[in-house]
Amino acid sequence: MDRQISRNISQGAGQSPADLVLKGGRFFDLVSGELIASDIAICGGTIAGTFGEYRGIREIDISGKIAVPGFIDTHLHVESSLVTPLEFDRCVIKHGVTTAICDPHEIANVMGAPGIAYFLACAEQTVMDLRVQLSSCVPATHLETSGARLSAEDIKPFMNHPKVIGLAEFMNYPGVLALDPQCLDKIELFSGRHIDGHAPLLRGKELNGYLAAGIRTDHETTTAEEALEKLSKGMHILIREGSVSKDLHALIPIITERNSPFIALCTDDRNPLDIAEEGHLDFMIRTAIAHGAPPLAVYRAASISAAKAFRLHDRGLVAPGWRADLAIIEDLKSCGVERVISAGRIVEDQLFALRKAIAPVGFGSVKSRTVSARDFEARGDGRNVPVIGVEPGKIITRHLRKELPAKGGMIDRDFEQDAIKVAVVERHGINGNIGVGFVNGFGLKAGAIGSTVGHDSHNICAIGADDGDMALAANRLREIGGGFVVVKAGEVLAELSLPVAGLMSDKSYEDVREALIPLRAAAKSLGTILPEPFLQVAFLPLPVIPHLKISDMGMVDVDRFELLSRLNTEDAR
Repeated sequence: MDRQISRNISQGAGQSPADLVLKGGRFFDLVSGELIASDIAICGGTIAGTFGEYRGIREIDISGKIAVPGFIDTHLHVESSLVTPLEFDRCVIKHGVTTAICDPHEIANVMGAPGIAYFLACAEQTVMDLRVQLSSCVPATHLETSGARLSAEDIKPFMNHPKVIGLAEFMNYPGVLALDPQCLDKIELFSGRHIDGHAPLLRGKELNGYLAAGIRTDHETTTAEEALEKLSKGMHILIREGSVSKDLHALIPIITERNSPFIALCTDDRNPLDIAEEGHLDFMIRTAIAHGAPPLAVYRAASISAAKAFRLHDRGLVAPGWRADLAIIEDLKSCGVERVISAGRIVEDQLFALRKAIAPVGFGSVKSRTVSARDFEARGDGRNVPVIGVEPGKIITRHLRKELPAKGGMIDRDFEQDAIKVAVVERHGINGNIGVGFVNGFGLKAGAIGSTVGHDSHNICAIGADDGDMALAANRLREIGGGFVVVKAGEVLAELSLPVAGLMSDKSYEDVREALIPLRAAAKSLGTILPEPFLQVAFLPLPVIPHLKISDMGMVDVDRFELLSRLNTEDAR
């Protein structure tokens, strides 16, 4: 006889004291939508009893509080939190997130399979249940230089790991529609398992073709109209609110009790400073409710609907036999998380101390060549120059065309039009490529901002009002092993080292959070008008998001999925 099952039965039936009882509070029944006054009995990692009074070996009074199922972040990249998975665990679980489904796509694009192996090792130690989707697009496209390449055969050895759910966001939707053999190999490998989607602005019959491949979710939906079409075609919509990609307000109208079984929440990319100032999924929940979404629909999206979408059938309800993942909150509207239970364990500092340490990987990954101001010259006559148009809170960019000043065959910035330079420097030590272009929307008047967080290949991306400062930023990033840097007039004003694959700090999330404050202030001193300039920079080299982007190979017309002529090479002369 299974001893744990017999203990569950005995404690649930009230025949013996439960391991833990939460007494005196109410729980939110996501079936009926009612608040139920009841004890909650927990045996090991399982809820054993509700709708009654229980005795417990340990009892906690939650009078005046509400227990809700632990929240599930359905799509994120831990690397974008700028800390390692074990620090992410400490940072986010106190916000009620007891399950997080991550794609280690960023570290995989830098160092390949060893990066995935590192994440899986960390996932075995986290207090929260960190699940992994195997990265589907390494590299994301043929229009950039990444640090690694992963075929279907490369990811196959990880498929049966207990922390692996399925295949991560399939960003190369043009490749799917074009029947690219490498795309089809990966999709066929995961046939019958969960496959995450990534289909910005994809509609009509092309969307049908994409879905016919067996892809089931999308976190790139940005309008209610687009979401309703995708819902009607069986997609599960993952509503996103990150540090840059802010889609929640546009999608609140679709958060209804009728739609809620097919809606979930995700953050995708959110840094520790925003988590500290606003929150995580708890922020999304209270924001949605404050703007009129029904609480039942919102809490379903945050838990049971998310669990069902990803085939995690053991969690998402406060009910006997379900996993004991719980957030104890003040009230439904404020979603102020006061206590968290993860697999029946009270989340306290000593629980984190029990985890086995996992040594970070990816040190020394920034291998870019030394650059000078001349490397950022843009050649041309200044007529009809493609310019990336950035909009705050969006990673979709506009494809602008501007007349820019030019002299001696060199195109210059135009501050009146807010057209400054952007460059991507290949940093994996493969070919030394540098792509140069122009971007609108940052408002920079001086200096430069540089980053090795540059989705998805994570080359160095720099924007600047001065070529010399851009060169200094790129060279300094190599010296510190990657990260963020702000430069003005030949001086480094602020920096944050991210030596773990050039993506994550090896420090605590508290240290990273504090370092981001002067970094943000330094960026604003250059004149930037964006609330989160660093992650906005990080999305400029993302050639799977419309409409105009830049890579180390040059400017990319995402709609046509092809390179434009490079401004700093012989073909622009």
